[in-house]
Amino acid sequence: MNRCRVLIVDDHAHAREAMCEILSLDERFEVIGAVKSGAEAIAFTGQWMPDLLLIDVQMPDMDGLEATRRIKQEYPYVKIVMVTVSDEISYLFEALKQGAQGYLLKNLAPSTWIEYLQAIVSEEVPLSRELAFQILKEFSVTAVKEEGEALTAREKEILGCVSSGSTNKEIAVSLGISEHTVKNHLKNILQKLQLQNRTQLTRYALEQGLASRERDFPKR
Repeated sequence: MNRCRVLIVDDHAHAREAMCEILSLDERFEVIGAVKSGAEAIAFTGQWMPDLLLIDVQMPDMDGLEATRRIKQEYPYVKIVMVTVSDEISYLFEALKQGAQGYLLKNLAPSTWIEYLQAIVSEEVPLSRELAFQILKEFSVTAVKEEGEALTAREKEILGCVSSGSTNKEIAVSLGISEHTVKNHLKNILQKLQLQNRTQLTRYALEQGLASRERDFPKR
């Protein structure tokens, strides 16, 4: 099993300890460092090349958003999840704009953290519908995203399947197309919407009302 190597970035010692404890609940995560500033995060990432960073939004000197921007410029491979006590929606959108893959509130249950981070680090692990609703409920998202070209009927159908928690293989079987075709459709959807992963696709589908509460696959 390939473990996900994690760097924790937070200026509060108790917060760093709490995140370490949460990640210790799942052996797939290995905390390789915990630092207290954005500058330290940049230096650590350059030396140790972690797979995932958990970065606090609000820190002195260099906040998490600026640290994220700089790290993604130098190390675009790394996945970054912002963490905060605030449910201010502007932080969420700004974090995604700077290149973050996700956003977590510190008051969510440890089990929610683990499930969410599993979905982030492996795009083949779909974000469950229940978890997506739980996280989105914290923000009361009402904004409508206008970026990107219009999706085709087939792309909307596939987007709905993704948001319901289906894997590429399940979508291919249910829609009667090849898995390769599904992957190409997903690439097109991500490019059109200027999104980066399945988690963000699920969020978009929920915001736009494209996510079905049940898996409405065509009967064959």
